[in-house]
Amino acid sequence: MRVIAAFFTLLCLTIGLNAHADDKLPPVVMELIKVSEHVYYVQGAPGAATQNHGFISNAAVIVTDEGVILFDTLGTPALAQLFLQKLKKVTDKPVKKVIVSHYHADHIYGLQVFKDLGAEIIAPAGAEEYLNSENAETLLASRRADLAPWVNADTRLVKPDRYVDGNEEITLGGVTLKLIFNGKAHSDGDQSVLVEPDGVLLIGDLIFEGRVPFVGDANTKIWLERLKDMAQGKLTAMVPGHGPMSKKPQEVIKTTVQYIEFLRETMGKAVEDMTPFDEAYAATDWGDFIHLPAFEEANRRNAYQVYLSLEQEGMQ
Repeated sequence: MRVIAAFFTLLCLTIGLNAHADDKLPPVVMELIKVSEHVYYVQGAPGAATQNHGFISNAAVIVTDEGVILFDTLGTPALAQLFLQKLKKVTDKPVKKVIVSHYHADHIYGLQVFKDLGAEIIAPAGAEEYLNSENAETLLASRRADLAPWVNADTRLVKPDRYVDGNEEITLGGVTLKLIFNGKAHSDGDQSVLVEPDGVLLIGDLIFEGRVPFVGDANTKIWLERLKDMAQGKLTAMVPGHGPMSKKPQEVIKTTVQYIEFLRETMGKAVEDMTPFDEAYAATDWGDFIHLPAFEEANRRNAYQVYLSLEQEGMQ
């Protein structure tokens, strides 16, 4: 009886410890989805940045015989810990490098988890503009309130070990990755990754699959150029910054190109004709895009940002 009682006590203690550990992880559904021989990804839920405990973006994994390379690290350290937990189910190899698509909060607040494990952080040139801005600290303070306890006083901005300002190749464990420097497209600095042996493109936030993209202060002219360049490649699959992966990358890219081109054409004409934004927006037929998720939340703001940016282009 004493042996049984001791066993029962140990079992309860173990369950209690596991439950306590789980309390430190966000209660979200996160699945590591296999894309190809070397590539997996996790897909965040559609929604605003502070919804779903911050799990609204994607992150990808490249598994090799010599170690793991990550592409982005999600929007909170707690999500990154859960991501790491999922990763350990498919490989026991260490995380050697993290390639950052761009420095927006929903992709980078998990960086500290992997930096503390010794991973090299590689970011696109231009990201330093965000890191050195007042907005970076202001947003972090805001997220500490909106995403507590997952973003807290221990959450910090992690600077990269190096910046990339052009295309380059990285090979680990016989797997070659092509880093594609996109410059100032969606953000102050963007990059994508082509996993060459698999033909898989990790494109970052140049694509929001299945929804209206977030334009923000993007340079839509460069954004379009980069998308059109990538559409020429021979790809087997593409993992976007938001939304599900696609086995038909060219079709997905085409949809985003059409949306951004429409914004530039309609708002460009309004700027040229000196039509006030509110009048121009109300007169525009949004019928081809109004059915897309996040249209109500994002489209008007996107149109306004493009309107302002085209005014600036016209002054140059």
